[in-house]
Amino acid sequence: MLKKIPVEKLGLGMYLQAFCGAWLDHPFWRTKFLLDDPDDLTLIRKSPIAEVWIDISKGRDVDPDDIEPGTILQTAEEVPAQAPETTRRVALNDELRQAARIIAKAKEMIASVFENARMGQTVEIDALVPLVDEILNSLARNPVALICLARLKTADDYTFMHSISVCGLMISLARQLGLTDEQAREAGMGGLLHDLGKTTSPQHMLNKPGKLTNEEFAEIKLHTTEGYKILLDGSGFTEVVTDICLHHHEKIDGSGYPEGLSGDQISLYAKMSAVCDVYDAITSNRPYKSAWDPAEAIRSMAEWSGHFDPVIFQAFVKRIGIYPVGSLVRLASGKLGVVIEQNEQTLLKPKLRVFFSTKSQAYIKPEVIDLARSLETIAGREDAAKWGIQDINRFWASDKP
Repeated sequence: MLKKIPVEKLGLGMYLQAFCGAWLDHPFWRTKFLLDDPDDLTLIRKSPIAEVWIDISKGRDVDPDDIEPGTILQTAEEVPAQAPETTRRVALNDELRQAARIIAKAKEMIASVFENARMGQTVEIDALVPLVDEILNSLARNPVALICLARLKTADDYTFMHSISVCGLMISLARQLGLTDEQAREAGMGGLLHDLGKTTSPQHMLNKPGKLTNEEFAEIKLHTTEGYKILLDGSGFTEVVTDICLHHHEKIDGSGYPEGLSGDQISLYAKMSAVCDVYDAITSNRPYKSAWDPAEAIRSMAEWSGHFDPVIFQAFVKRIGIYPVGSLVRLASGKLGVVIEQNEQTLLKPKLRVFFSTKSQAYIKPEVIDLARSLETIAGREDAAKWGIQDINRFWASDKP
């Protein structure tokens, strides 16, 4: 039986079933564990969490002498579902800080899940559901903040950040395709765990700076089936999630792996994951290549005949834009700007932060230009290195060059 108690009545030896409150407010990514560490108890009491659910069948019950006479504690067989969060659309800069908090905690969670899988421990869905919901809510508040931040990766955290990014892209694409909230959650969960099988891949191959040999590539390709097996042995994962894990490298023309599926043999969710996985991979710095500009990535992917389902790819482009946030473009006037927001009416007229003049070859005072309300037009995308511009990513999140 479960019992909800005030956090000040929580004690060592109790089994924590769930925290009451926002996922970001409590200090742990996990929610179900035996409380046997005094430091953990201190962290919980210092957090904003006011109440918790304990499972008295797995741990110590609250001492009746600690409860004031007449107090009735809520009991249940399972934790009641919380009401969905009411979200309102906010500006990019307003969501960046919250998105950064979600990503920081998500990295810790994904790292632990992947390490547990590597050690042969069972992967359970319960701890991951609140994370997917937080990502879903962040994207509802602003459709690009979390996705843009998740694209900023280092070699050390690539696998975990890639998982978070693909989760966000899958949820965003699901929204564009008109899928339900539950379908968007499943798509996001599949994106979060699509590369789980890489826990069985040799790390030196994953981080190899040069081209893989045929034997090495054959080894890496096993991550799809290995991840699928891990999820089948896990707890609570739906067919959608396992299908994404197994088939995210299939291609429409049948040249993908592991099963060489083609056309309608590939599920909607696997087709979605193929687009999201590749887009995030090629727009991220890797040991063997530098990141492509987002607009360059979209242009190149559009030219890969037989790789993606055209309807799914078109929906993806409509969602993130021909010039996605973070793209560097040159205006007809010769000014350079980075895309900071899409225009829902036309993909050719995003909102930019202009900060550089190609005519004077110098930085200028940053200025936000909404092309939908301006005579300025985009002449084409640009390479930041060509103009000596360093750290292009800082310009879509700040007014300062």
